[in-house]
Amino acid sequence: MTSSAQPSAPDSHGPRPIRANSVLPARRTPLALETADGLTLVGEVAVPLDRAPVATLICVHPLPTHGGMMDSHIFRKAAYRLPALAGIAVVRFNTRGTTSVQGTSEGTFDNGDGERFDVAAALEYAEFAELPKIWMVGWSFGTDLILMHGCDPAVEGAILLSPSLRYSRPEHLAVWAASGKPVTALVPEFDDYLRPAAARERFAAIPQAEVIGVDGAKHLWVGNAERVLDEIVARVAPEAGALPDTWDGPMEYADASAYADQTVAAFADVPMPKGPSST
Repeated sequence: MTSSAQPSAPDSHGPRPIRANSVLPARRTPLALETADGLTLVGEVAVPLDRAPVATLICVHPLPTHGGMMDSHIFRKAAYRLPALAGIAVVRFNTRGTTSVQGTSEGTFDNGDGERFDVAAALEYAEFAELPKIWMVGWSFGTDLILMHGCDPAVEGAILLSPSLRYSRPEHLAVWAASGKPVTALVPEFDDYLRPAAARERFAAIPQAEVIGVDGAKHLWVGNAERVLDEIVARVAPEAGALPDTWDGPMEYADASAYADQTVAAFADVPMPKGPSST
């Protein structure tokens, strides 16, 4: 594992429940992503141990000024589980100026502008590594970065978790509309910034966009990680089928206390800064 979390010794005594801190077998490699404007970003790729990946997720995290990072819980769990359960490669990285227990990326937060180089660096890595079927998966601020900078010819489609549409503008949505690439927005019923009915109105600008309202969920997806991962896999690697909730094989357990004071929950009740399109 490439994480400050300390795993327990692997154990295999028949099927066991997959918990929030369960770490399933994968090959996890630290990355140093180089941007076109000269920065080095901290990242990690997790790939299946025993087979070639069938698809790839590039994960773009929530707002770093309010606790978002590559280790935000949905993306941690994706890297912990999806290589083993669905054969998916998971690429995570800290955008410029962002710190997590994995390390700190060079540069400073740039309100979604300079971050275009960060998104491009992650895409370039995935292409260079010949990772298959690249999908962009963003969360909150990360959805804006994908809408603004992620519609690349190498990208199959986008999955947006808690999209806020606070930085992206109509011209960015128009690019995705013209591309015809699939876009799925998972919108919590009780989101702090954009709820399902409003999201359907805003995403009407992308005719192929699928907006899924998730009953009972909030912006941070606490308690809903399994639903989110199921929805991602259903689109990226449908042949994998439904994700199991048990694992019969080696399983390690990460020390989640490493994230106790550095989680996206840090911005649960804090207003987001206004993006260029905010009023």
